[in-house]
Amino acid sequence: MFPSHIIDLAEKLQKICIEKKLKITVAESCTGGLIGGLITSIAGSSEIFERGFITYTNQAKGEILGVPAHIFMAQGAVSDECATAMAEGALTKADADLSVSVTGIAGPSGATATKPVGLVHLAVARKGLNTYNECHEFKGDRTDVREQAVESAMKLLNKVAEL
Repeated sequence: MFPSHIIDLAEKLQKICIEKKLKITVAESCTGGLIGGLITSIAGSSEIFERGFITYTNQAKGEILGVPAHIFMAQGAVSDECATAMAEGALTKADADLSVSVTGIAGPSGATATKPVGLVHLAVARKGLNTYNECHEFKGDRTDVREQAVESAMKLLNKVAEL
């Protein structure tokens, strides 16, 4: 289902999390559960994966993860602020040490003059540390954008898990 280089990232993450006794939660929008699916595709993932939240709408992001309404009004759902609030909200709602969030425009529609198709914001929160953010403008079709978002999320998760 996933290319081997992305599976390798998930296997590396699992190894780090087992060694450090870290539990992971995910908060996904435009990837629709692909990150959680990747992590749980690795045998033994029950040692590290706590739960996942697929919050596709702003209402779900607010109700489930506690993203404040003012973020949607001021910056929009596709923003660093929203990704941060999603990651931090997931961490407070789950019995986990590490969370990743993703929000973006996978296309083919949904773009605006300032937010093109392929714009994706990621955040990783870890208990006791500042939240890490990344913003990407991925190229390709909807499938390409989502796959690149999953790969980038895994790289950022690995980076923060290693700290």
